[in-house]
Amino acid sequence: MTGTATARALAAAALLAAGAGGAQPSRDSVPARTVLAVGAHAGDMELTAGTLLLRARAQGARVVLLHLTLGEGGNPRLAPEAYAAQKRREATAAAEALGAEVLFAPYRDGELPDDDAARRWVADAIRQVRPTLVVTHWRESIHKDHAAAHAIVKDAVLLASLAGARSAHPPHRGVRGVWYAENWEDADGFRPYVYVDVTGVLPRWREAVTRYEFVRGGISSFAYLDYYTALATLRGAEARRGQAVAFDVDPLGKRRVLDSIP
Repeated sequence: MTGTATARALAAAALLAAGAGGAQPSRDSVPARTVLAVGAHAGDMELTAGTLLLRARAQGARVVLLHLTLGEGGNPRLAPEAYAAQKRREATAAAEALGAEVLFAPYRDGELPDDDAARRWVADAIRQVRPTLVVTHWRESIHKDHAAAHAIVKDAVLLASLAGARSAHPPHRGVRGVWYAENWEDADGFRPYVYVDVTGVLPRWREAVTRYEFVRGGISSFAYLDYYTALATLRGAEARRGQAVAFDVDPLGKRRVLDSIP
């Protein structure tokens, strides 16, 4: 790892460390930071960004999960309607374990529409939640819903900030960054840019994500727990930490402007 990349990792870890030790936000207070994680399916963001949400919540941030679909088509043994009910229960339990609020969009698994209506729905959710950081999928994916979620969220952040875009909620211009989570299905072109230290968080993360049957191994043959645990160790080694979680950002977000050489 280069010196520049190491500095980048340390700076990212410091981003979440800045508020460490602060009091938990009360109902009458507005936390300085709100993280909104938007996933194509219930379970996506918990697996890829759940450690970030746990770290942010412990440091006083408000954390919110938005599931664009329930991922109800993923169980070959259950009808989509039955699995949707199960996934909603699991998503609610996982959010509680992460200390997060949870929202559900009205879209169906495999049919997430990459259109203006979906962008306006998500923009309205952004205006309600008023996040300072948004986390969602990387742009390239083997799953069409993931790619659609990326495009929808990226445009919705802009739409939510525009006064001319009418809604029942006022514009929100406070999003300081959009980060793209590392997902085994979204690997094409993903390059870690931001690293966040999540050392010590994994036991609570495992407790939260195993609220989902598909993570426990009852549905899919993919070893989700093993993969993301190993990935946290790998990214931790790169960042010179015990465990870390990595995110990519838009190319323009990687621009550095210097008045002199380092």
